Amino acid sequence: MSALNTEPRLANPDKFYKALSQLYDHLDEAASLRASARLILLLANHIGDETVLLEAIARAKRDDKVTG
Repeated sequence: MSALNTEPRLANPDKFYKALSQLYDHLDEAASLRASARLILLLANHIGDETVLLEAIARAKRDDKVTG
């Protein structure tokens, strides 16, 4: 079992950020939520490690409480 890796690993983070933000261009709120859900499920399936995924969920909840 792995641990969630939070170290920067993207070769070109600006390019990824641009592509990610463009995913939502011209989408209404409902379509944006569907696109986010599809992306999350695709990436979760790719990761495939339940321990890592549950750690990511817990981290997202905790981080939201700190920043939200």
